[in-house]
Amino acid sequence: MQNAQSFEVKSGAQDRIEGAAKEIVGKFKVVAAKAVGNPRLEAEGNIERVLGGAQKKVGEIKRKLGA
Repeated sequence: MQNAQSFEVKSGAQDRIEGAAKEIVGKFKVVAAKAVGNPRLEAEGNIERVLGGAQKKVGEIKRKLGA
């Protein structure tokens, strides 16, 4: 018999906190990349910023739905 894969569902608060942290790290990477002239790091920072914002929104939606 195969074991069912388990996965952890994050709470809305946890998603909001992690999303905000990713946004901050992304913003820092963008600023640092511009300071040293590293377009790859700037792109990485922008992606991380957007993903963090999306995760934060998911957390807000979960909170509104009571999850």
